Amino acid sequence: MKYQILIPAHNEEQFIGKTLESLVNQTLPPKNILVVNDTSTDGTQKIIDQFCFTYPDIISSVTIQSEAIHLPGSKVINAFNFGLQFISNDYDVLVKADADLIFPPHYFETIIQHFKADDTIGMAGGFAYIERNGTWILENLTDKDHIRGAFKAYRKNTFKEIGGLKPAMGWDTVDELLCKYYNWKVVTNPNLQVKHLKPTGANYNKASRYKQGEAFYSLGYGFLITAIASLKLALRKGKPLLFLDYMKGFWKAKKAKKELLVTSDQAQFIRNYRWKKMKEKIFD
Repeated sequence: MKYQILIPAHNEEQFIGKTLESLVNQTLPPKNILVVNDTSTDGTQKIIDQFCFTYPDIISSVTIQSEAIHLPGSKVINAFNFGLQFISNDYDVLVKADADLIFPPHYFETIIQHFKADDTIGMAGGFAYIERNGTWILENLTDKDHIRGAFKAYRKNTFKEIGGLKPAMGWDTVDELLCKYYNWKVVTNPNLQVKHLKPTGANYNKASRYKQGEAFYSLGYGFLITAIASLKLALRKGKPLLFLDYMKGFWKAKKAKKELLVTSDQAQFIRNYRWKKMKEKIFD
């Protein structure tokens, strides 16, 4: 199976060389890697150019100009979607990757094995690890059945059926929920440990703290599920007061009657699915 990697990048000179190095050294190399340089003002493009020169058959790049404000979801996915027009349609698996990761050498060989083993698998991925006091530990922000937005691998047919990626915070949750809506499996492999070199949200500005609650609204969660999800996430981040920001974001979106990222039928499916998962955790 052929896989392609698309990497949105903004001011990643400190990390992108390590990311690209880990990708060209995969035991199963990608068909190609496209880096979308989004308005970088540092040496990111210079590093990309060096890799393009050294690996011209694998790595290429394009540039896009957008606002420098880094709100979660929209900036990175707009860059990703821009890059889609420049990649070949000759692939079986499409990967969205961040520019601040180090993949283990066997990562994509294992991912492709998952897709080959079961043609109902729509998405697959490993787990993110961050460095704390010289030790790499799990970046434990999500449930174990969720693939982090930093590295998402999609079967081609799945990617098309879910309608691609939404340029809004919550895109890396709605994609998985839509996978399940269309009866695709989402697989996570705990043995695939990806080093995440920059903590999640490091570049977000203060306005982004309300975006999480807005995202919960946009997924069609409703008040109760949003409250539970907000409290859970705030506690996981070790900042309980974030719960209030998340809920404020939810109410702001509700008052503004913000358009959902899903249809009404999909929203109903998502609520039913979330309640089912919560009940399973309570009674297991």
